[in-house]
Amino acid sequence: MCSNAPAMTTPLFSYRKYWAHRLTPAAELPMSRDEMDALGWDSCDIIIVTGDAYVDHPSFGMAIVGRTLEAQGFRVGIISQPDWSSAKAFTALGAPNLFFGITGGNMDSMVNRYTSDRKKRSDDAYTPGGLGGARPDRSVIVYAQRVREAYPLSTLIIGGIEASLRRIAHYDYWSEKVRRSVLLDAKADLLVFGNAERQIAEIAHRLARGEAIHEINDLAGTAVVARDGVPDGWIEIDSTHLDTPGALAPPIDPYAMTPGVSGATAPANPAEDPASTLPPGVQVVRFVRNVPSARRAHSVIRLPAYEQVLNDPILYAHASRILHTESNPGNARPLIQRHGNRELWINPPPQPLESAEMDGVYELPYTRRPHSSYGDARIPAYEMIRFSVSIQRGCFGGCTFCSITEHEGRIIQSRSEASILREVETIRDTVPGFTGVISDLGGPTANMYRLACKSKKVEAACRRPSCVYPGICPNLNTDHSPLISLYRKARALDGVKKVLIASGVRYDLAVESPEYVRELAQHHTGGYLKIAPEALGEGPLSKMMKPGMDSYYRFKELFDRYSEEAGKEQYLIPYFIAAHPGTTDQDMLDLAIWLKQNGFRADQVQAFLPSPMATATAMYHSGINPLRKVTRQSETVTVPKGLKIRRLHKAFLRYHDPANWPLLREALTRMGREDLIGNSKRHLIPAFQPGGTRWGQKFRRPAGSGAQRPFRTQHARAEKADQPKGRSSAKSKRKRPPQP
Repeated sequence: MCSNAPAMTTPLFSYRKYWAHRLTPAAELPMSRDEMDALGWDSCDIIIVTGDAYVDHPSFGMAIVGRTLEAQGFRVGIISQPDWSSAKAFTALGAPNLFFGITGGNMDSMVNRYTSDRKKRSDDAYTPGGLGGARPDRSVIVYAQRVREAYPLSTLIIGGIEASLRRIAHYDYWSEKVRRSVLLDAKADLLVFGNAERQIAEIAHRLARGEAIHEINDLAGTAVVARDGVPDGWIEIDSTHLDTPGALAPPIDPYAMTPGVSGATAPANPAEDPASTLPPGVQVVRFVRNVPSARRAHSVIRLPAYEQVLNDPILYAHASRILHTESNPGNARPLIQRHGNRELWINPPPQPLESAEMDGVYELPYTRRPHSSYGDARIPAYEMIRFSVSIQRGCFGGCTFCSITEHEGRIIQSRSEASILREVETIRDTVPGFTGVISDLGGPTANMYRLACKSKKVEAACRRPSCVYPGICPNLNTDHSPLISLYRKARALDGVKKVLIASGVRYDLAVESPEYVRELAQHHTGGYLKIAPEALGEGPLSKMMKPGMDSYYRFKELFDRYSEEAGKEQYLIPYFIAAHPGTTDQDMLDLAIWLKQNGFRADQVQAFLPSPMATATAMYHSGINPLRKVTRQSETVTVPKGLKIRRLHKAFLRYHDPANWPLLREALTRMGREDLIGNSKRHLIPAFQPGGTRWGQKFRRPAGSGAQRPFRTQHARAEKADQPKGRSSAKSKRKRPPQP
């Protein structure tokens, strides 16, 4: 199994190319036998099955993986959004020589298909025409089943964000239960998690050399079924020795094994032996608490079994905490978790790509367009990113509700400045419809480019979930100079009129570099800049691991000052999450009052969605805080569960919507805040319901009473008060900031 030896990592583009490289690259990866014939291919070496439309652009996972494998010399085909009602669509390219790669797409299929209220979406941004219904629920499992049906003997590897976030026993919001690792449900041979370039290149070359798939069990960034359990010579560490969750129920060792398991020893005191309560012949495995440094490379942490986390939310929170603690590729150890009679082995995360490797990946021969078979069909996700450039990966923010760190890691991987500028020039010269505006230079976070720990040694040993919470780590380099230089050079390129920054700006980092804020405000903001305070109160903020509003106000002061210096009228648009663990009704009321006082009216609001494997999801499921040591007496977390309370919290964010007023009146009355119900500017919501809205008949005042006219006048005055001073009404409305 993986020995956690970063020095052994093979540089991505150092492999000897596979023999088929003489037949590649393809103008676009084939999606039909006719296209294969035109390329002179009798077969594909690897076939990628994806839930997204095939767009040959480095913002799409199937394109990056496909082109990376092609660069290694392999012939790669794509089966995009196949009809899953039968196995026929999965035979379009025949059987691959090496393996099928299955991915749900750029999003988890359940997140893609359902809202946070579990309502089915009617659209899909990753489908031609934006139409919903082109992929099944739990796409990875369904696609894998159909591939097995079509080609029972083919090797099957799953990956992408859906597999990555479901690599371990995980809470599933849509079924409201803990589900097994997707590796077992998909009956795949191997699971790849995180950004897959390193793993998938190594797997392809090893299979091409004749190695059997079940022998590839030592690769960082993969999960496998350990057929023989823990190998001889390895040390097993009980996860509860690292973070004790307290007495278990029933009160026996949770890791009871069948007879013959190596490592079982007799108890020092038979009278204290918990195995005395077990059936005859069942032994209890003992674990080493303290492992010598020399043996760490051959130690594995045993998590509570799937059956235990299924039935015990405390153990689930404990397992989640351990998984996130073991997420640094510099010091992470393998994890093992029993599922029934099988052992799931999860190797440590992969080593991040170096800048030269990132450059190589992003400068592969992408067409930067949807596959030609789609014709003129519009793919919304492509329209959003076709003039954007990814400059980095990863995020060290550690926000508990976010999936970025679970997938891409906390170590920032940055491209070189020269590579990024070359891509901007490629867009300028080759992408149809380019008007001179680069829509984004960014990544998961706009301003983490080239930011890293000052010490590689400290970075490799660190287990902190965030480099910026509760404050910025003194070991973190926050110098924004490389990013400022990149912005200036990008906008100075011939044919480039403007470079916008659309990725999320981490404002608590930005205030460490006022020059960056100046650059952003004066040259790279198109009138409005979205940022994410997410919450106002310390209760939810502490469970999100987000900074307080002090950082927001400091950033706003700088942004407004530099905008004014440039003679620009620009606005910050903050957005917030409703119903996040740790959020009370009072927190949402305080936020609604803040929004009204600051003139914000949200058109759309975001409710917390418990994504698989996120720390906030462990809070949602268990009701305790796994950011601290998990015990039976752990800090409890307020969790807004149920449709009614989630709707209420969303209603507070949209306090101005008449459809929400009845619900808010009821809540304010219950909370003893009737003083916020009335018809003046100081009130949050009016005391009556205008006609023509939901519940209108119940709350509408009698016709002809004249009561609605004063309200409309006051409402109009409130609108006017929110507008910029010294402008005509029409112009003011035109320049008002859009709602968060």
